[in-house]
Amino acid sequence: MNKKNLSASQREELFKTLKARFEKNMNRHKGLEWAKVQARLEANTEKIWSLNVMESTGGEPDVVGHDKKTGEYIFYDCSAETPKERRSICYDHEALESRKEHKPEDSAINMADDMGIELLTEEQYRELQQLGEFDTKTSSWVKTPADIRALGGALFVDRRYGKVFVYHNGASSYYNVRGFRGSLRI
Repeated sequence: MNKKNLSASQREELFKTLKARFEKNMNRHKGLEWAKVQARLEANTEKIWSLNVMESTGGEPDVVGHDKKTGEYIFYDCSAETPKERRSICYDHEALESRKEHKPEDSAINMADDMGIELLTEEQYRELQQLGEFDTKTSSWVKTPADIRALGGALFVDRRYGKVFVYHNGASSYYNVRGFRGSLRI
């Protein structure tokens, strides 16, 4: 991961944005307190950069859980649609390299690695959908099992007709409405 630091004013602005989103969407994290989340953030400054990139690429990260064993807070991208600055990408580097022409700019796995976050799994995506309606006009790549990926495929998900659907596509495919959502544990 590229370790970068935010200036004090950038960090303050990010915290202000995250706190406002946290307070506006208490249904996503019942029983949790912002002061404790912020204290955890301040103790893990290397992850603040990743949260900032989630925010700046349109992810609207928010706390969706707390791991009582590790003390970590779990952030997911909670934007209504898949993040705008992370669309029109194929699944992973291998898929990107396999394209002979019309290559996308990047891949979901590469971007997530560069950001220091993880792609949501299908299970995490379904958990997110319990908190609201996401991806009603877009779709998101999710972490794909190795056996499917070995055969050239990758999984993506969306919400249509009030239900969550899981689909498959060639890992090298890309569309302007497909991106990815990430998670970050702090």
